[in-house]
Amino acid sequence: MSHRVTLITRVDCHACERAAADLERICGELGVPWETQDVDSDRELRAEYGDRVPVILVDGEEHGYWSVEEDRLRAALA
Repeated sequence: MSHRVTLITRVDCHACERAAADLERICGELGVPWETQDVDSDRELRAEYGDRVPVILVDGEEHGYWSVEEDRLRAALA
């Protein structure tokens, strides 16, 4: 099964930068595509996730926020 990871981010968010670096490494190792989406570019995203960025979505479902839990993410992508 092919998974898709989305990182909901915000400009000038240091936690978002750390999460992106973690996803780049983990998803790169596992061959899983991932993308970022700016929370402030969409009113619905901002209403849903604006106070919790970074937010990690796996296959469109919220997986976690504020930091990447590596073991948990690897298990979800296995």
